[in-house]
Amino acid sequence: MTTPVTNAGIVGRGNAAGAQLFRDWFQGLSAAAEQGRGAAYVFVMGSLAELLRVFDFPIVFPEINSLQAAVRRVAHEYLNEAENYGYSPDICGYVKADVATQLRGGAHPMGKIPKPALAICTNACNTYIKWGEIWERMYGMPLFTLDVPGSRGAGLASPRGGDDFERDRRYVEAQLGELITLCERVSGQRFDVDRLREHLRHANELTTGWQRVLELNRSRPAVFNALSDGTIYLGVANGFRGTPEGAAFFRDLVEEMAYKAAHGIGTTIEERWRLVFVGVPCYPIFRRFGELFTDWGGVFVNSTYLRFASGGANLGFVYDLARPIESLAEGVLLGVRHAMDSMFFQTDALVEMIDTHAADGIVYHPIKSCRTVSTGLADTRRALMARRDIPSLFVESDMMDRRVVSEAQMKNRVDAFFEGLGARRHQAAAS
Repeated sequence: MTTPVTNAGIVGRGNAAGAQLFRDWFQGLSAAAEQGRGAAYVFVMGSLAELLRVFDFPIVFPEINSLQAAVRRVAHEYLNEAENYGYSPDICGYVKADVATQLRGGAHPMGKIPKPALAICTNACNTYIKWGEIWERMYGMPLFTLDVPGSRGAGLASPRGGDDFERDRRYVEAQLGELITLCERVSGQRFDVDRLREHLRHANELTTGWQRVLELNRSRPAVFNALSDGTIYLGVANGFRGTPEGAAFFRDLVEEMAYKAAHGIGTTIEERWRLVFVGVPCYPIFRRFGELFTDWGGVFVNSTYLRFASGGANLGFVYDLARPIESLAEGVLLGVRHAMDSMFFQTDALVEMIDTHAADGIVYHPIKSCRTVSTGLADTRRALMARRDIPSLFVESDMMDRRVVSEAQMKNRVDAFFEGLGARRHQAAAS
């Protein structure tokens, strides 16, 4: 059970600092919009933020903007506007919320979003490419698509140092050269390799810290909730990658989580069940969705979301500053490939989470808006059951559209899940 925020201000400061960083970030984007500055539009899986910061682009993550609209309970206004404009109810809710944001001149619940000067997308999500084409039609700015080779052999990537991996890395590196030329043309600034090294150095500290924070959540009780707290940390890992602020945040966060682990301090509830989350959270009722589990003493100790949406930060990959371009290509290849594997080949990752974090149950959350994340979850569930005897819950809703979110139905299924967990524990104790 967590104590109040005392202990020399260590406990609880990560959430407070993360919230403040986000407010500062959106204020910076609003200022850039008012000044008429063009931004770099990127996605969480392969943002290349470290490189783009060399050219002083304000960086916009449309996925983060869209989920903020949902968390603040106004996503339906944006979805309706995009659908009235002609977009189908069946496509990604993130896309529609962003389209409405563009139609509103960048107006957003957190301020204003600048227009894109260029956009960069990877092939990690099929929607990314079509999404970028929307901006291309709206603004006529350049769209750069980075083609990252995926894993071969049912999720088994070619090992680092092998011939296949090196060919893939050189392929990505050649594309980075093309992107640097484009950034120079759009920004009017020459590429500075020393500035890139500086941003890579900050990214190294951030990713090393993020990996350590995930490891510390193996503690009993867990030191943070991967669904609620983890979403804050995930946002900082993306929005402040390659910055001194991001590095400092994770340096402090490691200190906080290590302190909590050493003193047996958990989350804000008494931990009774350790859970792993699969998918994207239900943002339209984000707080209530989390309460459906915490009311039973359920704490999410890890999630696939913290992997595929972290831009590879969870790997703790360290760039080689002596060879920055080559190392950046390697990091992008590893990070994007790992993100795709975390969505499409989840079984090994889930087995690892169950074993390392002593999970009592798995919660699968397929969503209407994102077929990329949700397709195949039923098969993944069956594959996991063949390897580990662990209860699981399959509960459906959406990450944006509250019209397809039934809190009552979800509550019934969640309650039944925890009742089953309790009966299982009772039987185990009796035997």
